[in-house]
Amino acid sequence: MEPIIAPAHYSFFGIPLVLLSIAIPLTGIGLWVYIMAKRVAPLMRARNDERFDNIPQRVISVIKIWLLQWRQPRYMMAGVLHIVIFFGFLSLALRSSLLVFIGVVPDFALPGLGDDQIGGIIYNTIKDYAGTFVFFACVIAAIRRGIFRPERYEVPERFGKNHNAEAVFVLMIICTLMISESMFDSSAIAAASLAHGESHFVAPGTLAWFFHNIFMTTPANTLQTIHIASYYVHDFTFFFFLCFLPLGKHFHVITSLFNVFFMRLRRGNIKPPEYGLTDEEIENLDSIGVKKLEDFTWKHILDFYTCADCGRCSDNCPAATVGRPLSPRFITIRGRDAVFKNYPLNGEILKSGNVIGDIFEADEVWSCTTCGACEQECPIGIEYIDKMVDMRRGMVDNGEVPQTLQKPLQQLSKKGNAWGKAPKKRDAWTKAYEDEPIKILDGETTADTLFFVDSISSYDDRMLQITNATVRILRKAGIDFGILGPNEKDSGNEVLRFGEELLYRDLRNHNIEMIKQSGAKRIVTADPHAYNALKNDYPDLGIPVEHISHVVARCIKTGALKLNPVEDKSKVFTYHDPCYLGRHNGVYEEPREAISSIPDLKTSEMIRSRDRSFCCSGGGLMLFYEPEEEERMGVLRVKMAAKAGANVIVTACPFCMVNMEDAIKVANMEGKMEAIDFVELMEKHIA
Repeated sequence: MEPIIAPAHYSFFGIPLVLLSIAIPLTGIGLWVYIMAKRVAPLMRARNDERFDNIPQRVISVIKIWLLQWRQPRYMMAGVLHIVIFFGFLSLALRSSLLVFIGVVPDFALPGLGDDQIGGIIYNTIKDYAGTFVFFACVIAAIRRGIFRPERYEVPERFGKNHNAEAVFVLMIICTLMISESMFDSSAIAAASLAHGESHFVAPGTLAWFFHNIFMTTPANTLQTIHIASYYVHDFTFFFFLCFLPLGKHFHVITSLFNVFFMRLRRGNIKPPEYGLTDEEIENLDSIGVKKLEDFTWKHILDFYTCADCGRCSDNCPAATVGRPLSPRFITIRGRDAVFKNYPLNGEILKSGNVIGDIFEADEVWSCTTCGACEQECPIGIEYIDKMVDMRRGMVDNGEVPQTLQKPLQQLSKKGNAWGKAPKKRDAWTKAYEDEPIKILDGETTADTLFFVDSISSYDDRMLQITNATVRILRKAGIDFGILGPNEKDSGNEVLRFGEELLYRDLRNHNIEMIKQSGAKRIVTADPHAYNALKNDYPDLGIPVEHISHVVARCIKTGALKLNPVEDKSKVFTYHDPCYLGRHNGVYEEPREAISSIPDLKTSEMIRSRDRSFCCSGGGLMLFYEPEEEERMGVLRVKMAAKAGANVIVTACPFCMVNMEDAIKVANMEGKMEAIDFVELMEKHIA
């Protein structure tokens, strides 16, 4: 019995198949380059995005999020399957590449990886197990995607058809690659064993081992046919798969590495309308924001390409959960569909229409609370908030503002706050401290610490209780502080995220000037929205900013603040993480440490806590917006607290407090559930 003939030496009806071994890769690579050139075109026509800063940190992000698949296990079943397929693919990428050369040069091998070398034996064992794991992971994933289908994979009728068929098709392509590669190897090993009685090690339990055992009783002619057929099935499938990837949702196999590398490194900030422009230059722009497809940045287009349609973003989006028109998943998918439509593989580039109306609807863009849950969950670095803000900028620039938001914006422009209250009354609450006046930092009167109150905590009667509790804590801790008083304007956090760029810059520039004139060395605020704006949106401020929870936690540790035992031991407290304190700024532990320092206080965590906290609906001027929704976000959050066994919700944000107290009433849970702010709770227990 003769050993098997390699594809490079085999002829079919007198035609050397080595010609096919050359033709398939050349055709596949040529077609792939053509497709990729078409896909790169819209990125070249998109707006600039500065993403080449801090290269070391970007490399770390690639290693952590892309290579180590850091976020995948947050959905355990799907995550483990993806990790198996991902690492299996990495292990097999070398083998698939080598097979291309083996079709021309039969004995081709990299140095040290020959079949009879120790390195080759080790690698072949690894790739055989990898291929087997990938095969079974794909089978399980196909059954899960095609039959059981988790709810997050479903597609509402208004968003078109689902991509389950495409997903299962790709999984079957991968299975074909695994089977054909295993059959190619095992047929050659079986033929050599039968011809010369040679014994070759085949990793037990692998696909190659399974086929090898079958092939040991297979006739030589059949083995030869299997060997040649499996090689060209693998070769054709490999290059077909390569060219298929840029045509749909599996484009992420190619783009995810780059998308993670270029993902945002800072949280809490918003990109400018255009980079490198002064305030005056931005004010003189003919158009601000995204109005047509090419107004998105190249990173945003890359986001569209990279979506894997896993549904994690929408599964965690509070707007989608309560039935608002928004679903982040379909923002990305429809964006990709629009790019594919306007930049076809064959034909002229189409003229872009209006983004709002042709691709997206205004209601879904306004429905976003900018909570960041979608970005926190995405395993491949897709961003949404900047897109939403840019589209809002475009609508505001066109005068397309929801009616309920027009008045708050007018008041912000005229009086520096959304409530329409007179600026001179911003510090009216300080009259209660006539015996020990609160300093007004005007340049002549100074203090070490500036307490930035912000609008809601200066004018809303209920939120003034939070302001007063903050004052008492600062005084009890012996901190020298003052406020800006009438010189303070709204921090602009919501104005910026609403899309009113020019108004935001006016507010920001005014506050920066007043803060610098105050002479304060640091800033403290009890409002996470103000904390986020001052910390992330005020360039060149040059003064450290802290949330009051930082101060309280530190003072408890140093002994500057002493705490009494909890008054009512029957109460169970649960802490609600505000989006602009938690997800956007990573402040999770300080409030919990401080709360847990109260003797005898019982706590319970809600399932959705820390970076998976559920938004109350207070971000992005949402206090003034009236969206269509099936149930209020705050009501859902109150129910989560009750399910956790708590009867007191502690938050650390005045916007959250408004929504929580309102939700308790709407949910008919008055007397069963109460809400209290972090500083109110801490001040209540200070010894």
